[in-house]
Amino acid sequence: MKRTMEQETGSKGIFLSIDWITILLYVILIVWGWFSVCGACYDFNNPDLFSWETNSGKQIVWGGSSLVLAAVLMLIEKRFYDTAAYVIYGALMLLLMVTIVIAPDTKGSRSWLPITSSVKIQPAEFAKFAVALALGKLMDKYGFNIKKPKDIGIAIALIIFPMLLIIAQKETGSALVYFAFFLMLYREGMTGSLLFCGFACVVYFVVGMKFSQDYIANMPVSIGEFSVLMLAMIFTIGMVWTYCHNRFAVRLMAAVCFGATLLAMLFSLFVIPFDVCYVMLGACILMILYIIGLAIYTRLYKYALIALFAIVSCSLFYMSSTLFAHLADHQRTRIEVLLGMKDDPRGAGYNVNQAKIAIGSGGLTGKGFLNGTQTKLKYVPEQHTDFIFCTVGEEEGFVGSAGVLIVYLFFIWRLIIVAERQPDTMGRVYGYCVLCIFLFHLFINVGMVLGLTPVIGIPLPFFSYGGSSLWGFTLLLFIFLRMDAERNLKRQ
Repeated sequence: MKRTMEQETGSKGIFLSIDWITILLYVILIVWGWFSVCGACYDFNNPDLFSWETNSGKQIVWGGSSLVLAAVLMLIEKRFYDTAAYVIYGALMLLLMVTIVIAPDTKGSRSWLPITSSVKIQPAEFAKFAVALALGKLMDKYGFNIKKPKDIGIAIALIIFPMLLIIAQKETGSALVYFAFFLMLYREGMTGSLLFCGFACVVYFVVGMKFSQDYIANMPVSIGEFSVLMLAMIFTIGMVWTYCHNRFAVRLMAAVCFGATLLAMLFSLFVIPFDVCYVMLGACILMILYIIGLAIYTRLYKYALIALFAIVSCSLFYMSSTLFAHLADHQRTRIEVLLGMKDDPRGAGYNVNQAKIAIGSGGLTGKGFLNGTQTKLKYVPEQHTDFIFCTVGEEEGFVGSAGVLIVYLFFIWRLIIVAERQPDTMGRVYGYCVLCIFLFHLFINVGMVLGLTPVIGIPLPFFSYGGSSLWGFTLLLFIFLRMDAERNLKRQ
């Protein structure tokens, strides 16, 4: 009898503690997304929006089943996830491995498992919540310290492993989403130097690739290679200044690196033209050897890490060139179009150009529901999935597009509030994982429709057509909301 009363009290407490604001935003986004799918897929030859033969009809089923899934998740206690986190992670990793082997080839990737003739699931969408649970469980462990190389190494391994499996499925876009977990690590105290290293790698790749075929006037020197090596020098010297405070070493390295580069450029310009990058690479090698010597002499691991950063920096340009050459043709072309290296309005740039036209044609208030000409005439490929935002722009105009982004803004803001009020590390870590995944999807999806980010093929949460993405996002969100609903139980 006593146990029954405790359970009833707990149930009432959970019901009152549920974050209904977030659930309301979730429902708004799903309903708004369904109308957008209707606009993107409407066929005048089959006008029934509720028919299973249409994508809009199927999306009703996915949305309704997501609501049922959400209700079931709210019945599962938090301790289940705490106990089974690693088991769930292992099961999803095994499923990813199996997918590589048995999944049929679908548009060049092996990432979809057929359930029936018309229903498929994408395990990569479900692996996100498993990684988030495993990270929360790991970081909630007694004695975990994100500053320790061993602990941060395990956390990064939990993130990288599914990425490699998804890349093996030839689904690079879905794999890139997992980088969002690093934002959570930074929130939990990971040193900013790792984020800086990631930023530096992106800069090296963009600058190196964009200007690899351009040369400095009157010299046989690639602007891309020269810029990457110069940035490697500046970043490395700056790290020695920031983290080791060795002014003598900074002055010596700056004098050698920049002095040698300047003399080589003058010699190449006025005496014998040659590739200055050879001299710069030699100066970088001397700098690295000097830093390694400082690491051995002072026994400070910071010097060793900076030396490793310098080695990766100096070799990244050449590694990037090799990696870039081994990308699929369509991936390489998309990057070249984004960086302005190639103009391909009828090929790789077609989707983005048509999406821009669709959004621009919507004007201030849009053309109205089911009245979008670009979407009705199917000018934008994948307009019901990856490019669903262009349908919003065309039919609802600037007002509708801004409205969608404002709802997402409130949704993200609410997730921050809920994550910050968690009483334990696991809840907070899992909450920020959820937040970062949604933020990454939103930024990249809208960015690629507007031509600001590469077209990597990831869905807009709750808007893009598809059951796997909708169920995956629902799993992520409602596991977190159930964790949050239990935050007050210990006080009763």
